Amino acid sequence: MTATRRPAPSLLPRRDGASVQRRLAVSALAAGRAGTPAWLAGCAERFRMAVERVPLDGMAQWREDPATGTIGHASGRFFTVEGMEVRAPGLPVESWSQPVIHQPEVGILGILAKEFDGVLHLLMQAKAEPGNANGLQLSPTVQATRSNYTRVHQGRPVPYLDYFRHASRHNVIVDVRQSEQGSWFFRKRNRNMVVETTDDVEVLDGFRWLTLGQVHALLHVDDTVNMDSRTVLGCLPTAGADLTALLDVPGTDPFHSALLRSLDPGAGSLHATTEVLSWITEVRTMTDMRARLVPLGQVAGWRRTAAAVAHGSGRYFEVIGVRVRAEGREVAHWSQPMIRPVATGVIAFLVCSIGGVLHVLMRASAQPGFVDVIELAPTVQATPANHAHLPAAARPRFLDEVLRARPDRVRFDTVLSEEGGRFFHARNRCLIVETRPDAAAESPGFRWLALHQLGDLVRHGHYLNVEARSLLACMQSLTPAAGAPR
Repeated sequence: MTATRRPAPSLLPRRDGASVQRRLAVSALAAGRAGTPAWLAGCAERFRMAVERVPLDGMAQWREDPATGTIGHASGRFFTVEGMEVRAPGLPVESWSQPVIHQPEVGILGILAKEFDGVLHLLMQAKAEPGNANGLQLSPTVQATRSNYTRVHQGRPVPYLDYFRHASRHNVIVDVRQSEQGSWFFRKRNRNMVVETTDDVEVLDGFRWLTLGQVHALLHVDDTVNMDSRTVLGCLPTAGADLTALLDVPGTDPFHSALLRSLDPGAGSLHATTEVLSWITEVRTMTDMRARLVPLGQVAGWRRTAAAVAHGSGRYFEVIGVRVRAEGREVAHWSQPMIRPVATGVIAFLVCSIGGVLHVLMRASAQPGFVDVIELAPTVQATPANHAHLPAAARPRFLDEVLRARPDRVRFDTVLSEEGGRFFHARNRCLIVETRPDAAAESPGFRWLALHQLGDLVRHGHYLNVEARSLLACMQSLTPAAGAPR
């Protein structure tokens, strides 16, 4: 990475929140230059990746501890696959054990931003990951663990990293530590960042400046915008009032009008934010979930074979080994363990207009890998195949409603991948389904929140889980673009 000019920090523009929101709104409504799908296809040809499954004891540089069964790298870095024992009295399932990824490092997920002709653009990367079902997806500018960017793997340096490690020299739009998947990671966090620069930035092969509108359009294409991009995009400030002002009309239909009002921090809401915060604190206080790491060899109900660590029922997920050969990466070949879910999941927002403001039905979800036990999750977050054997009353709340919704009520329906660096072919059908308030009344553990309230919460860590942040980015992509400047 080279940058020929770097202004002194005092000369960089410091914009207030309203200005940032307006510039994000302009970018969201800008079509940008054409040719992004062709560019992605070209990158897929150049950055090929070959992934093959191998036995767990056939992964180079990875070892299984003979005493505990824990799988770790010979360097002692990157991550380990260990066991986790959970006790949750009072919850539907009060105890269980499972494998879990323990990666105490805080990585960086960073998107670099820069204005061109008055429109904010994002520097996105076309990156292949071993777990991606389709190989290459649209990634943040920087997507790296501490072991990666400190070059434990002895590979090439991570491009553009200095913009995020020395962010104070630039204009920071987003900077917050957020959780990762609470069912598969043990207390994993990443630093989610959007940093704006005025530098002259060399665009390396595999990178491209895109408007926010272009990225939003790609969110509607299966397996194209990766999870790391979605979690960062979900942390961007909301810009409802600015979007309304930039459109020729306030909305093309009642749904979009309610959506724009919901993104406006000045709009009303069913519950005051102080009430919401008190509710989250109360649920956290009353939920007695305790998780601890245990030897992988001691997890009850799981069996270790040469090929995988899998649950005796055949449900949930398995731990597998892969061997990777990659072109255009910092490292050309490596092996690693991965988590492979047995089926495609469903994550869904139920939404409705309350007082002309779109609200989302959020669920207080307890997951053992969270730092603070409870985070707000989508209305539905489940893998239907894991519940197929259960009676209807025991199935996840609202799962059947979102799966059986009339087509005219489904506002977003795209299959998107989870993090491809640790999870193998992990995919979720992402749904945003419109309903009536009386059709989804607030049951225990659920609350209706306006989008601007979610925007306030996501500015702080450990309030919205990664699935909710992902769907929040998808929700922002539903902004009507009629009359938008081109």
